[in-house]
Amino acid sequence: MTSRIEKLQSWLDDQNIEAVFINSKENVFYLSSFLTDPHERLMGLFLFNGADPLFVLPAMEEGQLKSAGWTHEIIGYSDHENPWDLIREAVKKRNTAGAGKVALEKEVLSYSRSEEFLSLFTDTEVIDAEEKLNELRVVKDDQEIEILRRAAEMADFGVQTGVDALTEGVTEMEVLAKIEYELKKKGIREMSFSTMVLFGEKSGEPHGNPGNRKLQPGDFVLFDLGVVLDGYCSDITRMVAFKSVSDQQKEIYETVLKAEKASLEASRPGSRIGDLDSTARKIITDAGYGDFFPHRIGHGMGINVHEFPSMSHLNDGILKAGMVYTIEPGIYLPDVGGVRIEDDVLVTEEGYETLTKFPKELQIIE
Repeated sequence: MTSRIEKLQSWLDDQNIEAVFINSKENVFYLSSFLTDPHERLMGLFLFNGADPLFVLPAMEEGQLKSAGWTHEIIGYSDHENPWDLIREAVKKRNTAGAGKVALEKEVLSYSRSEEFLSLFTDTEVIDAEEKLNELRVVKDDQEIEILRRAAEMADFGVQTGVDALTEGVTEMEVLAKIEYELKKKGIREMSFSTMVLFGEKSGEPHGNPGNRKLQPGDFVLFDLGVVLDGYCSDITRMVAFKSVSDQQKEIYETVLKAEKASLEASRPGSRIGDLDSTARKIITDAGYGDFFPHRIGHGMGINVHEFPSMSHLNDGILKAGMVYTIEPGIYLPDVGGVRIEDDVLVTEEGYETLTKFPKELQIIE
């Protein structure tokens, strides 16, 4: 992780920024390889222009930080200490007080902690560090891509487990429990988000809540799930039909599948990000379902399951090799049901690779 810290320190130097405070567990992990959830306790990484980095965290987690490879100064504090008093002394030693600019994560740092951080300096201009961190994180290196591939394989396994658990009368929650149990047996401790298993008319809710709805013949079944593996996420959505499928169900399924494939084919280096959304949206709109596709085509993915960039039709950003994101068009008919098909996509030098491999042609489960 030294090279990542050096890149951020180089940015500090280029922008004449004296210090940056990294507080989010995701960005801390990206820069240090140390992944933990400190809950309400303060944990963060301080980088300085021309001085050694500093890591602050609860003392009970110091050993894990060292095991992750951190070799710079550590402030480990007890629950009976105010960590900001200890930080203040460490900053004074680095002769950074009075800096003209400092940086922090504006979207995630609490107001009270930003006050504490800014009180370490005088007459400072505050710069948002997240834009630079997004720029660094958006292109994945070979190690990150390999982890994301394995996370996608586990997502494929989760869908197959769900399909195998479908029997008439089973509930959404029973299928969900089977998926997560089998993934935990594979070593998965955490899901990327709350797993969705939705039957019938509930598949028409883009972010529906699984419950005790029982599976019936003629139902569409929606699986939306992902895992966290070695700090990186996956995210897949697949649909199957149970016992039978209506002409309307076939129509919306084939429309969504056509839109997803077209958006995938537009995924290549140099493409405008917003065009991926527009491509899929035109197909769904031309089929008469434009009002029933309420969300963007996808989102960036990596350490966070939803991260930069937003794959909206308004995004003028350009795709680069190494970017990873989801493509997930959908049609949702209230009180009837819906379809969403989602893949994790890697931009390659030649085009794209779908990391999620579960079949997408409509399956009817008997």
